[in-house]
Amino acid sequence: MTSRKIPSLGYALLGLLHQTPASGYDLRKIFSATSMKTYSDSPGAIYPALSRLEKQGLVRGTVEEGSGLRRRQVFRLTPQGIAELKQWIAVAVTRDDVVRRLPEIMLRFAFSEQVVGASASLEILKSLEAALKPYVQSLREEAQRLKSIAPLSGTLAFEAGLRGNECLLQWARFAISAYEKRK
Repeated sequence: MTSRKIPSLGYALLGLLHQTPASGYDLRKIFSATSMKTYSDSPGAIYPALSRLEKQGLVRGTVEEGSGLRRRQVFRLTPQGIAELKQWIAVAVTRDDVVRRLPEIMLRFAFSEQVVGASASLEILKSLEAALKPYVQSLREEAQRLKSIAPLSGTLAFEAGLRGNECLLQWARFAISAYEKRK
């Protein structure tokens, strides 16, 4: 995707910090209280990820006075962090992304409008649709072949995956339409 080696958790942190500066504790609360907990709400993951992002020059932490005697480190995106986030969002969706990195596609989409604008959101959706169409077709063809050789349980398990991808394709078309109507 990009020249840097940043895991999804790192990009999730960059996206959240784009919205508002935050401490590691603030970020942990967001992860634990939302569907983003799939990326981690563990201090053993978040603080090292913030440290790596800071070493890469993508975020900057400053110590601020908190309530009472408490001090906290608040992280902000640097210009390089904003550029990295924009570059990551703008990458076209591939078939491999659809097969192996669907949560990352949705994360990119979730941050896209606020970070880059509605046109970037629409581009991700169109790219997703373009990657899904041939993939869904190949899954349909494979499902037909499986019916004659696989046990019913195997065929039905495959069907679940096929239907999930068909629903995603249908959703992508719905979302594209919603953005195009908004223009």
